[in-house]
Amino acid sequence: MSNIQKPPTDLHTVVESEIKEWHFHIYFHQRNADEHDAALQLRDAVLRLRRDGAFVAVPLFRVNLEPVGPHPVGSYEVWVPSETFSAVFSYLCLHRGNLSILVHPLTREQRKDHEIRNAWIGPAFPLDLSTLPLRSDEIPIQYAILKLGYSAKPQFTFEERVKLGANVEHLLASEKEAARAPPRE
Repeated sequence: MSNIQKPPTDLHTVVESEIKEWHFHIYFHQRNADEHDAALQLRDAVLRLRRDGAFVAVPLFRVNLEPVGPHPVGSYEVWVPSETFSAVFSYLCLHRGNLSILVHPLTREQRKDHEIRNAWIGPAFPLDLSTLPLRSDEIPIQYAILKLGYSAKPQFTFEERVKLGANVEHLLASEKEAARAPPRE
């Protein structure tokens, strides 16, 4: 028998487990003045673009000039809600220069978030996962005042999602390159 777990397809299970908040950690070699300057310029650009409405992203005030927690080099953290994740990800992909960026979700399982639920934009760095707890009692909600991410009201009801899915299937029926969803069980 296989130990591979089948991905869930129950609408309620999938929607209720959706990740709503993310961290982007911008890394720089702390003794490399050019990288440090590039990281700060990118941070300032993100702040200006947030101010101007391009996306919602909240860099922490603190910039770590030495390794902190699991992060092996200088870094800073940017909180991003799911509502603007793709805009921030896109911007950082296009404008990171030579910097590496760790992207991970915010869930109750910080170690898994950093180890197996992560993505890298640029070359990966080894992390010291021993500094992270295995599980927390609460999801680490940030910036609830913004009413985004885990603090947001659901965008669609379950019924609206079912209708949306059916409409997408209908519209794609004539598209030869689009895969078809299997019939409902």
